[in-house]
Amino acid sequence: MSGEQAAAIKKKHPLSREAAITGWLFVAPMVLGFITFLIAPLVMAFYMSLTDWPILGDAQFIGFANYKAIIADAEFWKILGNTFYFSAGLVPLNIILALGLALLLAKGKPGMGLFRTAIFVPVMTSLIVWAIVWKYLFATDTGFINQLLQLFFGVQGPAWLYNTQLAMPAVIVTSVLKNVGLNMVLFIAALQQVPAQLYEAAKIDGAGRRTVFFQVTVPMITPTIFLTVIMTVIGSLKVFGQIYVMTQGGPSGSTKVLVYYIWEKAFKLFEFGYASALAYVLFFIILIFTLIQWQLRKRWVFHEN
Repeated sequence: MSGEQAAAIKKKHPLSREAAITGWLFVAPMVLGFITFLIAPLVMAFYMSLTDWPILGDAQFIGFANYKAIIADAEFWKILGNTFYFSAGLVPLNIILALGLALLLAKGKPGMGLFRTAIFVPVMTSLIVWAIVWKYLFATDTGFINQLLQLFFGVQGPAWLYNTQLAMPAVIVTSVLKNVGLNMVLFIAALQQVPAQLYEAAKIDGAGRRTVFFQVTVPMITPTIFLTVIMTVIGSLKVFGQIYVMTQGGPSGSTKVLVYYIWEKAFKLFEFGYASALAYVLFFIILIFTLIQWQLRKRWVFHEN
């Protein structure tokens, strides 16, 4: 190899072996953590899903029998319906409320920061504490909500969390109020990035508030709407804490969702193989929903090719 060729190779690959080793040493903790705490558990969980894995004794490899059992499990389909019910109620309510609050609080008027903080505080509050508080608010006799109904309307409030028709809506409202502040902050940031010239041009053209909102504001913040929808859908499909604290899947299984069912199978009935298969079913459901949303973004997200 000539000196010119060596110089060309060195120019093309400027990092020395020592520098490359140093770089790998810097990223090694992250790579090892990624493999140890994500890849390895995923592989292990998939293997468990192919076994009959009791809490005691040896695991027995059974192939895809757990997945076949899930398809034939009538309770699974009911629980899947409950999960979709929760998502269908939470996602639009969360997005609409967050956007409405953002429109009200995006302007830098005095006192707006206080309202933003008050709405965002529940996001930082412990989910378990939040659920416990709301469980007592929805209590039948001593609950604050029923006391207000009795005081102002003379109405005896229902047993919110013990009614098969009202329990899930109560949990949905609780969940929306807990996390709406996060999406609100994202929408406020998006609204503040909309160029003022667009509003001025629309005003000159005589556009009303409704037209400005749907023809200027919404198209310009569609990337943020897309982001919040994806995050909210994924979060709603993984709901667990509220259900565990407030209803434990009751009454009569009306609020039992998929993650709670996974927990029940794994840590109450100790059917780890079946629970792992359920976890992978949930993973693929979330993946399918995310891919569908990712493909549909091309039709409505502004600035997307």
